Amino acid sequence: MKVVLACHGVRGDVEPSIVIGRELLRRGHDVSIAVPPNVVSFAEAAGLTAVAWGTDSQAMMDAQRDYWTCFFRFPCKPKDLERLGREIGEIVTRCWTDEAFSTLASLTEGADLIVAGYGFEQFSANVAEYYDIPLVTVDFFPTRANGQVLPLLPAPVGRAAMKAYERMSWAGPVKQVEDAQRRQLGLPKAKTHWSDRIARRGALEIQAYDEVVVPGLAAEWAKWGARRPFVGTLTLESPTASDNDVAAWIGGGPPPIFFGFGSVPVGSPADTIAMISAVCDQLGERALVGAGSTDFGALSHPEHVKVVGQVNYAKIFPLCRAVVHHSGAGTIAACLRGGVPQVGLWTLPDQWLRTTQLKRLRVGSGRRFSTTTESTLLTDLRKVISPQYLTRAREFATRMTSSTESVVAAADLVEEFCHIGRVY
Repeated sequence: MKVVLACHGVRGDVEPSIVIGRELLRRGHDVSIAVPPNVVSFAEAAGLTAVAWGTDSQAMMDAQRDYWTCFFRFPCKPKDLERLGREIGEIVTRCWTDEAFSTLASLTEGADLIVAGYGFEQFSANVAEYYDIPLVTVDFFPTRANGQVLPLLPAPVGRAAMKAYERMSWAGPVKQVEDAQRRQLGLPKAKTHWSDRIARRGALEIQAYDEVVVPGLAAEWAKWGARRPFVGTLTLESPTASDNDVAAWIGGGPPPIFFGFGSVPVGSPADTIAMISAVCDQLGERALVGAGSTDFGALSHPEHVKVVGQVNYAKIFPLCRAVVHHSGAGTIAACLRGGVPQVGLWTLPDQWLRTTQLKRLRVGSGRRFSTTTESTLLTDLRKVISPQYLTRAREFATRMTSSTESVVAAADLVEEFCHIGRVY
């Protein structure tokens, strides 16, 4: 079986696709993956044949961070929002050139199936339609319209709001670029949002998170049957060179609080370290700071604060008292599997929705990162390190699908779907 995977975004966005690709490769299939240039080495380190398409995804991430920070903090500044929105549109246009389309179309020629990960799945769907081959999509949080994830809204209203957002997102630069691609492929102009087209073609829409993380969603989507299966979060859990050193440091004292912000660089590393240090000093806790995409290297910090690079969350999180993070899907899953309470400090809307779920499940707390202060962080941490949150987190861990079970389930579904070509 020849499989092409295609996704765009930063490390956490492409990891679920890489996990599926690596397992399919292990099973003897011909696997290649299209990812942003800055993520090629990450995919290759997992053993996959990787091809660059689009542009550097970090630029898109930074632009989205600036836009949504302005949107939530300064909504009364429409000119700034318009300028930042225009910058995102320019990045999208630069990213999805004819060359990017040609790369994916060429890579997919002769393939038996396309697996579209998070990030511009509509472009993979168009290529799958062109070659008339099956399409699999991979979502690590509910992206299809539903009534379960928008806070405070009744289910019908929440579902309608998500459908309205779909229509809004299918406008401007993204639609223009998609229209151009469909013309290039000789396909008729699309008249509906890509999620509707993907569903109409009978795609397999893998939900790469646990059903228990979004209570009520499985029941709402029962009509989709096997077409939207829940498999659990897909994570590599690869060991890193610093794991043993970090574990030894943790073992030399009381369990620390882990702080990490993933691929969203913090605005002021110095202020962030100072806030972390002050809060942990007041709590009498040690701090372990995962740098991610933020450069903390030149900063001095007190003895109770340790700054590290990449670590294996599956190994390190269970050794910690709590985790403070950016509400990335993979990071949240690592906390849930590890039975550790968490605080989500979000920047982007999807991160906000995941933080809301943590509160609903009573395994964590959180707020917008840009409004976080020493006082609010202290309050949030005092809440989640309380005995009731720790008990709840440990109980919830027993309900999570293991990473091994998740990848086996996902790969089995892809193989079966490729064989029959459609889910009924």
